[in-house]
Amino acid sequence: MDRLTPVGLMTMAANTTDQAAVRASFSLLRETRDRLQQDAPASFQHLSMGMSGDYELAIAEGATVVRVGQGIFGARSYPA
Repeated sequence: MDRLTPVGLMTMAANTTDQAAVRASFSLLRETRDRLQQDAPASFQHLSMGMSGDYELAIAEGATVVRVGQGIFGARSYPA
């Protein structure tokens, strides 16, 4: 992978309404990023985690990128 330069990590939270489990998903990724930065401090600057329903928890756990398309554009509609 000598031609790839990762700039961050991305995750989606566990598919649950349990906020503790969602927060744990985000916390685990942040901890993983922190460990990776010890070996490659210039890489892994970004944490893309959180979507419209859980972005507050993601930000609280260190997200630098959130995906809130549904919050802006509404739910997707699919043709019948």
